[in-house]
Amino acid sequence: MRSHYRKYEEHPRVIEKKILLPVYTNQRTNSYLKEIAAACKIKKTLTTHLARHTFATTVTFSNGVPIESVSKMLGHTSLKTTQIYAKVLDSKISEDMEKLKNDPALLEFARTI
Repeated sequence: MRSHYRKYEEHPRVIEKKILLPVYTNQRTNSYLKEIAAACKIKKTLTTHLARHTFATTVTFSNGVPIESVSKMLGHTSLKTTQIYAKVLDSKISEDMEKLKNDPALLEFARTI
């Protein structure tokens, strides 16, 4: 893993900002994403916002990662912010209901609320 960081240790942004990896602005990243989309003949407009939303919903939430963890990964200080990304997937709802159906203690608890 350290070899990946060594690749960037002489990068001007890393030196100037005293960071581990170079980080580009959203505008610069969106420009790169536009070039990639064109090269791949993707008609959808790719943006950093879309990438974060896709990461939150498709990669994390659909794999059962708790919202608190996703919130930290995205650098949010409030769960309310993360909830904007928290598109509830139908498959996740079905999965959660199966867990509830198969756990008598949870089912009993659900009946009390």
